[in-house]
Amino acid sequence: MERTLFERLGGRTGISAIVDTTVDNHMKNPAVNPRFLPLKEQPERLRIIKNHTIDFFSMGSGGPANYTGLDMVAAHTGMNISPGEYFHVMDDIMLALDANGIDEDAKKDVLSVLWSLKGMIVSK
Repeated sequence: MERTLFERLGGRTGISAIVDTTVDNHMKNPAVNPRFLPLKEQPERLRIIKNHTIDFFSMGSGGPANYTGLDMVAAHTGMNISPGEYFHVMDDIMLALDANGIDEDAKKDVLSVLWSLKGMIVSK
């Protein structure tokens, strides 16, 4: 029996580590860090965003989480995220997967998910 993407990402613990690494990558990436650095001064908001992201990817990858945040369009409306920024975010996520020892097949599945979300996030 094939394991779910949730399991292949290490369950909630693994996804939490990936999200933490991704946010650290965003903070260091000059192409997107203007959107993320202000969150250092808002630790409660950053915690909420991370938890929503963990729940979103846990549920979307076959895990038991219950995502209660906004849908992707509502969450990103007004942010006017450019295609270039989205690609930088995708790169940061892929680097986080590498840093957390995620295998190539799981990385391809995550990339597929990210591509499916692009139209709901870019230029909203």
